[in-house]
Amino acid sequence: MSASRAEIQFQLHVTKPRVEPCGSPGATSGRLPRVTQVLALAIQFQDMLERGEARDYADLARLGCLSRERMSQIMELIWLAPDIQQEILGFPSTCTSRFPVSETAARRIAAKPGWEEQRILWANLKKQNHLA
Repeated sequence: MSASRAEIQFQLHVTKPRVEPCGSPGATSGRLPRVTQVLALAIQFQDMLERGEARDYADLARLGCLSRERMSQIMELIWLAPDIQQEILGFPSTCTSRFPVSETAARRIAAKPGWEEQRILWANLKKQNHLA
């Protein structure tokens, strides 16, 4: 009885599509800052709650495969003043790995109950990071 032999081939070098560098005309590369992505997610989650697609944060956490703690952190960004949210959502894509405004810094500002205080802290944060 002769043993049959199977042949398996692997591709060791994957060719990646050419990506234009950021700043070149028509470039679509780059990523939105993390804080922008997370705020957009928080808004989407809030919308799901309002439409009844999810009952509460725990339900959203299960749907999103997130811990309840992380879900609460994400949803804290909803507390930001509307004009601050607009600015964050309007941040441009970036080619660098870090953006001057972090999600953590935005959540610290969102933890303040008054929108006027948030606006002052936001202005200071932008000034410190040369975004003003």
